[in-house]
Amino acid sequence: MNLVAIVGRPNVGKSTLFNRLIGQREAIVEDTPGVTRDRIYGVSDWNGIRFMVVDTGGFIPGSEDDMERAIREQAMIAIDEADRIIFVTDGRDGVTPFDEDIAKILRTSQKKVALVVNKCDNTTQDNYSYEFHKLGLGEPFPVSALNGHNTGDFLDLVVEGLRDFDPDEQDGRLKIAIVGRPNAGKSSLTNALTGKDRSIVTNIPGTTRDSVDSVIKYYGEDIVLIDTAGLRKRSQVKENIEMYSMLRTSRAIERCDIAVIMIDAERGMEDQDKKIINQINDARKGIIIAVNKWDLIEKETKTADEWMKKIREDMRTFEYIPIVFISAVTKQRISKILDVAKEIRDRRLLRIKTSVLNEVMLQILDKTPPPSVRGYDLRINYITQVGTEPPVFAFFCNHPQLIPDSYKRFIENTMRKNFDLAGTPISFIFRRKNTPWTERE
Repeated sequence: MNLVAIVGRPNVGKSTLFNRLIGQREAIVEDTPGVTRDRIYGVSDWNGIRFMVVDTGGFIPGSEDDMERAIREQAMIAIDEADRIIFVTDGRDGVTPFDEDIAKILRTSQKKVALVVNKCDNTTQDNYSYEFHKLGLGEPFPVSALNGHNTGDFLDLVVEGLRDFDPDEQDGRLKIAIVGRPNAGKSSLTNALTGKDRSIVTNIPGTTRDSVDSVIKYYGEDIVLIDTAGLRKRSQVKENIEMYSMLRTSRAIERCDIAVIMIDAERGMEDQDKKIINQINDARKGIIIAVNKWDLIEKETKTADEWMKKIREDMRTFEYIPIVFISAVTKQRISKILDVAKEIRDRRLLRIKTSVLNEVMLQILDKTPPPSVRGYDLRINYITQVGTEPPVFAFFCNHPQLIPDSYKRFIENTMRKNFDLAGTPISFIFRRKNTPWTERE
């Protein structure tokens, strides 16, 4: 997926613009420089062209402050990876020496840059933008990220020349992304599955710089493996070991059908692993947890069961995810990953007959109806599947807006007990019972 990076000095409104582009309040917005320290990712759409947006912390070129240096490194990584760049400045402050320094960096990047002059709240304040011509980055766009003034104009430049389709969407082959923290064994697994050393493998976290697609044939079927490791050691990257890894992971998750999250058996499930699992779930992709380096663990009779129980306790909302214990080095059970991935792919394409859905689910939901809310008795009258990849189900009821989240979780648990949906997220839509519904994929 195309990547657009938002960069600029601190407190010019980058996160406000980011939130407007993705249509939700994802980034923290405060009137304090340096609030955004890590990159935040989201997906935007303009004139039918989807692209990933990365929000970076404000950086000051040349600063030796530890935090500012770390933010600068992250922003430089985003610039290096991006297909397009949005450079945000502050029209009320005018051109500052920091803006000039950043503009110099962007001119040497050879990337297409949209120069945005923020905090121009009306047509009179649009005049703030004139002096920004001196930055040598083309026509400045006066906008207000806060109220939306002119924010659509510069997006035409941003998406100009970007492809309006993803060739992966035309590719019917099963695509498996191998994701996880640095040094969890992602490249080793890719090499073991392909039988060749496509990726450099060392014990230094973040050795791999680029995503590498490999195609393997498994029982006559072509399968695409996306290796997503993240970082080749380079001079400007000192403290941010996982920057490339996170960026590559985000892009690979958008492309794949199934994501294999690699867990280091010697370190166990860590917070970053949980964040990646949440990211895969939010993208509605199939998920497999692969506990790697299993050959290095001292085992007793129930070691695997205890591990599985611990992971389930840590991730209670993700009990549907299959767990496989492997060793990429010894190739122990690595083919199991491909078998499970194919099973999940089939489940994601599964269509359950409306008659079967209603026969099974309504009987259970009638016995355990939704709780009354604000004095209203809630009833679900009809269920039908309206989409696949992932499966999407529409529930027709009398007061759809009042169905509590706790009852939605009960519905999901009930569906998973009665239908084989392991490894894939499922989505629900609640509609008023007399509202016409046009089936869609």
